Amino acid sequence: MALDEDALLAVQVAYYRARAPEYDRVYAERADLRELVAVVDGLPIAGDVLELACGTGQWTGALAARARSVTAVDASPEVLALARARTAAPRVRFERADLFRWRPRRRFDTVFFAFWLSHVPPSRLGDFWDTVAAALAPGGTAVFVDEGPAAAAREEVASQVRRLEDGSAYRIVKVFHDAAELIAELGALGWSAEIEGRGEFIVGLARPRAGFAD
Repeated sequence: MALDEDALLAVQVAYYRARAPEYDRVYAERADLRELVAVVDGLPIAGDVLELACGTGQWTGALAARARSVTAVDASPEVLALARARTAAPRVRFERADLFRWRPRRRFDTVFFAFWLSHVPPSRLGDFWDTVAAALAPGGTAVFVDEGPAAAAREEVASQVRRLEDGSAYRIVKVFHDAAELIAELGALGWSAEIEGRGEFIVGLARPRAGFAD
């Protein structure tokens, strides 16, 4: 039986709202995640930066250190409160929005998202990248970090059950992208992409091909 995508995405938001007090523990427990944040220093992060699905702000401060300004967007007010407390800088602005309905009101030199692409349903991948293209200024770059390939079943809507410390369970979207396959998918959508593996993670850069984002 097909899952209702809108219902699944609503549960996904509810999961991250409920998980907000627990979210940062994974960074405290995993040195590889803390080290991964440092890759920002070697990536083309510059100018006015849009961060999609900023979460609790684990990446926002690193972006702000390299950017002229950062606009950080997330659907959860609970994680945004934590992000604001973590990154209190005048050049950082936070915005609450559902990224599947949100549309940019301006353009940015860099669009960044960490551990978000795997939460986009396959059927909405094209629409999501259209939103990224609409947010990029001419010559801009999309930069992303996510988990790499793993044994995960692909359903009509790829999903995974996650549990919180209190035992409550939530089914969320979780698609593990293979770098080569994702490069091909993005190529079909009008993007030129470079994606490499870093341990359990992938790090990617993508730019619209000429004439794609006018």
